[in-house]
Amino acid sequence: MGVNGCLDEYEKLVIRMNTPRVVIDNGVYASATIVKVDSARRHGNLLESVQILTDLNLSIKKAYISSDGRWNMDVFHVTDINGNKLNDQSVLSYIEQSIETVYYGQNIEVNGLTVLELTGTDRVGLLSEVFAVLSDLNCDVVDAKIWTHNGRIAAIIYVKDCNSGSPIQDSHQIARIEARLRNVLKDDNDLRSATRTCVSMAVTHTERRLHQLMFEDRDYDRKQKEESSVVTVQNWAERSYSVVNVQCKDRTKLLFDVVCTLTDMDYVVFHATINTKADRAYLEFYIRHKDGSPISSEAERQRVIQCLQAAVQRRASEGVRLELRHPDKQGLLAEVTRTFRENGLNVTRAEISTSGDMATNIFYVTDANGKAADAKLIENVRERIGFERLRVKETPLVFYKEEEGQQQRRAVLTSLGSLVWRNLFSFGLVKSCS
Repeated sequence: MGVNGCLDEYEKLVIRMNTPRVVIDNGVYASATIVKVDSARRHGNLLESVQILTDLNLSIKKAYISSDGRWNMDVFHVTDINGNKLNDQSVLSYIEQSIETVYYGQNIEVNGLTVLELTGTDRVGLLSEVFAVLSDLNCDVVDAKIWTHNGRIAAIIYVKDCNSGSPIQDSHQIARIEARLRNVLKDDNDLRSATRTCVSMAVTHTERRLHQLMFEDRDYDRKQKEESSVVTVQNWAERSYSVVNVQCKDRTKLLFDVVCTLTDMDYVVFHATINTKADRAYLEFYIRHKDGSPISSEAERQRVIQCLQAAVQRRASEGVRLELRHPDKQGLLAEVTRTFRENGLNVTRAEISTSGDMATNIFYVTDANGKAADAKLIENVRERIGFERLRVKETPLVFYKEEEGQQQRRAVLTSLGSLVWRNLFSFGLVKSCS
């Protein structure tokens, strides 16, 4: 660093050399916008690019990832949530500027809020009890995301003091919140149930942190429900790669979920191809450990398979999607989730947000047994909360209609001479090695 904190010319050169170059092209394909990112190879840079695209609710229909020495080239074919090309110049500029700057810090500032991280054993009505405790302790929930999977729950909740509107910093108040929530989450048969609190500080990207919490809670290490996803892992000894194939139903943020898990397990993606067809996604990754070695044991191979299956399943939406739009007030979430519980509805996933004086909350609900909720039951709940305030919302149409006769599961491309690898060569993303 130069005098008075100024960058010297060498440091400026290093920054220019390592700053990603982003090219966005709307003229190559009629059906998608091309986002091309050239960058110096660094662990996590692929995840950060994918994160920016998926945070905009963009759909990545295809992608080609390649590493040549110390340089990466990533090519994404993206559309908006309705399957259209991106024509809004402000969105295109945001993508370009964000990818070029995100590499210098991936934490999110949450000034003015207290961050609660919760993990534990899921059960019917648990979320209602959590929000009731927070309301009783004068905590105003500003934003939150809650996932459930394999009998576990993970939540990140952003709160502030109801009276002052300030972050909760008093150590005695924090201790009370932790104690009350820990009691709610307590399970006599599960000593791992816990509550953690972070106070007014920078935190990891919320959805990445949810994956990490679930991973730390070993949600993958349980009997998996029957799933249409297929994950295979094999080694290509000649090139010292482990080849990971994932085949599952396509959905938004799928690529983020898979890449997030590989990154946080300390695997580096050197090459990859992502293809979607109708409502199916086919993902192939050539990975190594950070030290350059491939997967070394059968136990590790099985663990990768389990973790990727869990990553695909965590966000899979179970149940009816309900959207609540309501003037924000203290205790709103406690009131709404109590109504769900009293009517036998279980919340499997939730996204809470507030803008100004309006709360917009999305809930995915099932019956108490995890089955589809009866339509009459849903209508009873809507009547109690207000038909105009609580609406049944369909998941946005982001997939093309499945062609007749294409419903059957296709075999995963596991051959090392697969079409995927040939695609990498044809796009000039991989050089021949002799």
